[in-house]
Parts: sequence; C-alpha cells; structure tokens
Amino acid sequence: MAHDPRELDDAFLAFWRERHISTLTTARPDGTPHVVPVGVTFDPATGTARVITSRTSRKARNVAAAGPEGLPVAVCQVDRARWSTLEGTAVLRDEPAQVAEAERRYAERYRTPRENPDRVVIEITVRRVLGRA
Repeated sequence: MAHDPRELDDAFLAFWRERHISTLTTARPDGTPHVVPVGVTFDPATGTARVITSRTSRKARNVAAAGPEGLPVAVCQVDRARWSTLEGTAVLRDEPAQVAEAERRYAERYRTPRENPDRVVIEITVRRVLGRA
C-alpha cells in the first residue's frame, strides 16, 4: 500500500517513532542485495531517513561506491501486521554536524549510541513510502 510521503497520518508517523529494529537493503558491487538490521530514524518534514554506522561497514561502502548521485536503497520495519518500507536514494555523510544530528535523532528513538570515531551517516532521501501501520 503506497502513501504520499508528504501526507502521512498520525498512526503511520507514530509507528516510525516507536522503537523498532529495521532492515536496510543496499546493493553490493556485484549487484546482489545486502540486507542488515539497523536502527533508522525518519524525519517526515524533510523526507529524510538516517542510519548511523561505521565508515568501514559493508553498507557504508556500498553507498559510498555509488558516489555523489547516491544508491537506491530501502529500509523496512515490521511489527506483526504493521509494516512500512521507505525507499529512496542514499548518500554517505561524514560532516561532524550531520553525524551529530543523526546521533541525536538515534538517541531519541533508541538510546545514546556508543562512541565511534569512524561514524558516518547513511542519509536517505525518501521517494516512496509503503506500508500498513
């Protein structure tokens, strides 16, 4: 079930504020899917989803390899019959302000992240929203 990313209802937005583990799907250099569990935050006002990770992780390297034009990705969360997938284009951010903002949002939804001097942010511009919340 597709939704307009600019017109998500309160129940749907609440689902993205609840504490759920999600999966992030990226493409490896050989084109095969790489799917891993992640914590993700979603800012509906800007249509941006964020995943914090280490710059050496496979997911970060997959996104970085796509260059500045970004990589098509999907993040998905499921809770029984409720589910949602955010599809969009991901880029890798390593600017201190971008990392700090992603860490702040992560702490609000999950917990304060551990120290990681190699932390980067996978920033996803959400183009399509699917689900039933």
